[in-house]
Amino acid sequence: MQETAQQYIQRILGNVEDEDALKVQKATAGRLKKLIHRLTPKQLKWKPEPGKWSIAEILAHLADAEIVASWRMRFIVGASGATIQPFDQDAWASVFQYGKRDAKQSLEVFRVLRENNLAMLKALPREAWESYGMHLERGKETIAHLTRMFAGHDMNHVRQIEGIASQLKKKRK
Repeated sequence: MQETAQQYIQRILGNVEDEDALKVQKATAGRLKKLIHRLTPKQLKWKPEPGKWSIAEILAHLADAEIVASWRMRFIVGASGATIQPFDQDAWASVFQYGKRDAKQSLEVFRVLRENNLAMLKALPREAWESYGMHLERGKETIAHLTRMFAGHDMNHVRQIEGIASQLKKKRK
């Protein structure tokens, strides 16, 4: 059974309950780099089970999700109350061939985009943090909420990659 939009929001925000969302976001690229540092291209493309993403696919997803974050936040600041379109991550993974992407290149794209987004957020006036969009599946999302959601999204995928890296380590022994 697929989770509802509300269940997704609760799960993602649960990853960063009492943490500073900007600090989490700032640390993500470095954490990911450490996790994949010693992994081979073959290991980065290994899937833990059928239907699950490899590390390379997760990193490609994070890079594309950061493009989404960049657009959504800028769009909302420029047009508070505007409609936010969802995207189908599985369709993107297939069409954009996440499984064939170079993991380290995806991580670098993510890192650069994230630095740019964090600089934008730091420069926002306080009142802009309450600008919002109306997500077609999740409802009202302010810049403050989106910042927490993307931090929670980071932690969700960092934990996935930690789990895959741990499985790969066990396989080597």
